[in-house]
Amino acid sequence: MKRKPAGMLLSMTVLVHCSVAYAQTSTLKNFPNGSSPQEVGKRVANRFIASPHPNFGRPTPPSVITYPEVCTWYGALAFAKESKDKALTTKLAERFEPLFGADTALVPKSDHVDHAVFGSVPLELYQQTKDPRYLEMGKKIADKQWGTPEGPHVKPEGLAHYKQGLSWQTRMWIDDMFMITAVQAQAYRATGNKAYIDRAAKEMVVYLDSLQQPNGLFYHAPDVPFFWGRGDGWMAAGMSELLRSLPANNPDRPRIMEGYKKMMAALLKYQAEDGMWRQLIDDPASWPETSSTGMFTFAMITGVKQGWLDAKMYGPAARKAWLALVTYIDGNGDVREVCEGTNKKNDRQYYLDRKRITGDMHGQAPLLWCAAALLR
Repeated sequence: MKRKPAGMLLSMTVLVHCSVAYAQTSTLKNFPNGSSPQEVGKRVANRFIASPHPNFGRPTPPSVITYPEVCTWYGALAFAKESKDKALTTKLAERFEPLFGADTALVPKSDHVDHAVFGSVPLELYQQTKDPRYLEMGKKIADKQWGTPEGPHVKPEGLAHYKQGLSWQTRMWIDDMFMITAVQAQAYRATGNKAYIDRAAKEMVVYLDSLQQPNGLFYHAPDVPFFWGRGDGWMAAGMSELLRSLPANNPDRPRIMEGYKKMMAALLKYQAEDGMWRQLIDDPASWPETSSTGMFTFAMITGVKQGWLDAKMYGPAARKAWLALVTYIDGNGDVREVCEGTNKKNDRQYYLDRKRITGDMHGQAPLLWCAAALLR
C-alpha cells in the first residue's frame, strides 16, 4: 500500500480540524429568515428609539433614567457598532443629546449601583463618536463608584466594603455584578486605564466567593436561597462583559473564568427542551422567562465566540435559546413573558407570582446584547 506524503497527511489533518471548528461555530450563523441577529437587532433597536423613557411600568415619566433603559440603550449601541449601522448610532446619540441640556436632571447620580450603570452609555457613545462630552460624563460616574461614600444610599455595610478596597455601593445582591462591572469595563475600554477593570475584577471575585453555590448557580442574596432567573442572568452577563475585556495577565482572571464556566455548565443542565430557562431556574413549577433566557444566551454566545466554552456543546444550546427567544417578540417589537422588577424576598411563592410583562426593557435589552454578540 502506497503511503501518503507526510505533508499531505498534515494538510488533511489541519483541514479536518478546521472543518470541525467551522461546523461547531456555524451553529451561531445562518439563521432562518426573520431570526437573524441583523433583523432581530434592528427591530428591537428601532422599538427602543420610538419608546419614551420608561418608569418600571408606571404611566408617569421617571425622575431619572432607569437602569433597564440604560441596559437597552447600551445593547442598541453595541448592536449598531457590530452591524456597522452608523445611522442607528446617530439616532441613539440624538436620544442622549437632551441630557446635556434641557433634560440634564434625568441623568442619575452615581450614588447607587442601579444609578451608576448609566455611565456605560456615554462611555459607549464616546467610543463610537469620540465626542469628549461623553467621556467626561461617563468617567465621572465610574470614578464616583469607587470615590468617597456620600448620599442617601450610603449603608454601614457599604462603608465596611469601602475600607476593604471595594466599591462603597457593594450590597451583595447578584444584580450588582452587571451594574458595577459594566460601567467599570466600559471606563477601561474608553480610557485604556487598567485600574477600572482591575477593581471590577476584584469586586467580582468577592461576589463569586460569597454567593455562588456548589451547583454553580447563585442565590439572589445571602439571605434569599432561591435561584431567581434574571438575578442569575445579571451575574452571567456581568462575568461575560468583564472577561471579554479583562487582560490575560490579571491575577483574578482564572478565578472569574472558573466561576463563569461552573455557572455555564449548570445552566446547560437546566435548559428546557424548548431552549428556554425558567423564572426559578431549578423549579419545574415556574414559567419560561425571557429576560433571564436572553442573558444566559448572551453569556453562552460570548463564551463560544471567545473560545472559553466548547462550541460543540454550548453552540447548539445557545442557538436553540436564541431561536426560542425570537418567538416571544410580538409585531410591535416587544418581548413577552418578562418578569417584572423584583426585590429580594425569602419566599418561593413571591418569585412564582411575579407579573409577566410585555415590552419591559429588562427583556428588550438582552435581545440586543445577543444580537450584538452573534455579530461580534
